[in-house]
Amino acid sequence: MNINIDIEKLILEGMPISPSQARLLQAEVESELAKLLANKGLPDNLLSGGVVPGGAIQLKPGTNSTQMGQQIAQEIYRGMKP
Repeated sequence: MNINIDIEKLILEGMPISPSQARLLQAEVESELAKLLANKGLPDNLLSGGVVPGGAIQLKPGTNSTQMGQQIAQEIYRGMKP
């Protein structure tokens, strides 16, 4: 199975983050989410297509972009499961 992740839009409200940091964070989220999908698979409810609902994520203070990307991706993956 080939997994390609492309996040079109990542909204970070209330976070003082530069455009270059935002691109780095987006790449981290895409990378971590691809790893989760490769290791744990796509949830059955999404195998035939589907939508992952959005929602708010509380980020831990003092985390770097790699840690934030991992946390966001893990929350997205959790949201994929029914």
